Amino acid sequence: MSSDSGKHYWYSLTRNTVEDDDGPTRGKDRLGPYATAEEASRALEIVEQRNQEWDAKDGDDEN
Repeated sequence: MSSDSGKHYWYSLTRNTVEDDDGPTRGKDRLGPYATAEEASRALEIVEQRNQEWDAKDGDDEN
């Protein structure tokens, strides 16, 4: 999950910004890594989508 340059991109939960590997946010306050800055900028949307998918799957498992 890295760009051609080898960098990773992260979404900072404390700053609400996209950072690369050298960003100031501590690891526990980041989402990622993502391959591109654009993908990292959609981190909250991606997390919400995954949560909905997992919730739906969990509901299916209970039946």
